[in-house]
Amino acid sequence: MPSQSNPRNRSPQSSSPPSPPRSFSRLFLIRQSQPDDVSTLSRMAKMVYFINLPPNEQIILGKIEHSNRCFASLGSGVSGPPRIPPSRGVTSLTAMEQDSVFFMFSMEDVGGGEDGDARAGSGRQAPQDRLVGTSQVRAHQGGPGNPNWAFKITEKKHYSDSLKFGTTHAVGQLYGDESGPTEIGGLIIQPSYRGHEQRPGRLLSFIRFHFIGLHRALFADRILAEMMAPVTADGDNIIWDAFGRKFIPVKFAEADRFCQHNRSFIPELLPKEEIYLSLFPLEVQNALGVVSRETIPARRLLESMGFAYRGFVDPFDGGPHLDALTDDVPMIKETRMLSAGKAAKYEQCDTGAIVSCISSDAHAPGGRAGQRNTIAGGFRATQTRVLVDGQTVRMSANVMNLLGVRPGSRVGFTPVDSWLKRAEALTKEVASTTPFKQARPRPAPTPAARGKKAQPPRKRPTKVASKPASKRSSK
Repeated sequence: MPSQSNPRNRSPQSSSPPSPPRSFSRLFLIRQSQPDDVSTLSRMAKMVYFINLPPNEQIILGKIEHSNRCFASLGSGVSGPPRIPPSRGVTSLTAMEQDSVFFMFSMEDVGGGEDGDARAGSGRQAPQDRLVGTSQVRAHQGGPGNPNWAFKITEKKHYSDSLKFGTTHAVGQLYGDESGPTEIGGLIIQPSYRGHEQRPGRLLSFIRFHFIGLHRALFADRILAEMMAPVTADGDNIIWDAFGRKFIPVKFAEADRFCQHNRSFIPELLPKEEIYLSLFPLEVQNALGVVSRETIPARRLLESMGFAYRGFVDPFDGGPHLDALTDDVPMIKETRMLSAGKAAKYEQCDTGAIVSCISSDAHAPGGRAGQRNTIAGGFRATQTRVLVDGQTVRMSANVMNLLGVRPGSRVGFTPVDSWLKRAEALTKEVASTTPFKQARPRPAPTPAARGKKAQPPRKRPTKVASKPASKRSSK
């Protein structure tokens, strides 16, 4: 008998093949950001406070131009790091940004669908008018002599022999990281797309791991994600008001703007000595290392990939720093280069994946959606269903046209079905739970520790006479 739960299964024969996978109602194209995107990205940046994407058109333009120089140097080669000329003279970038390899992505809603016309409903719009969001990845955040600043939180134990009891205090201290980790960040999505059934924000997040996997030699052995702490509609932050503003007497938003030009003032003005956090009000202590409710799904998804909080927070807003070893991130390990096969019918495709191409010959695919890919190093990617056969990947003709690939083209491939299911489960879990409570810091990973079975945390001795004085439930 035909299945009553699936209206697409129309055959009366029980031996009929399974119904084809549901195609996405719309296609989202991820490409490298372009100067024409500046005004739209500036409007997005005003919706949220992000140090990686301030609402300043000159700064955004400087980032995009530097990003395009990096993309152009990559071309189609994936064998090693490119030689990227520094963007000297671009006053809107800090010295760290001028010398670093940086990639900025923009997402367009090109309409149509995987088995239809990607230009339907959007072809009359200019590409910048179809922008949905943006994200970034920086190959190295700082380095020797140019540290990335954080606030390191540790514990100090005190014990009195005469009173026969002790206390444990959380202590914070300014910390300069010169290891130069890869940094992911700058993810912003239009509010109207945040509840979209296809969750385009996940693709904006996943694309960075896909890109790192394709160009592994270019990136560091550790990835850093600086999560945004809660900021009020007026641009205030409780950690900044309680700590940073005492030493740098400006509002939080203005201090963020200072960082766009020079960060040397951070160690010059903030104290380098240890600070007992138990001296702060309890609400300040509990805000350290905590993200806003809207950021909880993104944090949980990163943690499911192996990212962990290890006791480092932003010295300005107290947002947690999460990190992971690059080669331990599953999505990066699963990314590889394949050869594009001939077009397949969508009904044949059985694997959800991110597919991408990067051009070195300025080839622009047909159609309005392809007119943006007209410079060397033009990067294009989308999420779709594909058919993998050995070292060949086949996709619908519509997707091939969108990406500008032909049979035989080299394309990047990352399977995403398991990650989409995991992300959906995490989103539902967060929606039904109480606000996030900060976990205790985990020890930093080392390559030598890979593959070892994790040991359960040791229980605290029960004979300690008093609870920690700070009672920081959020850490």
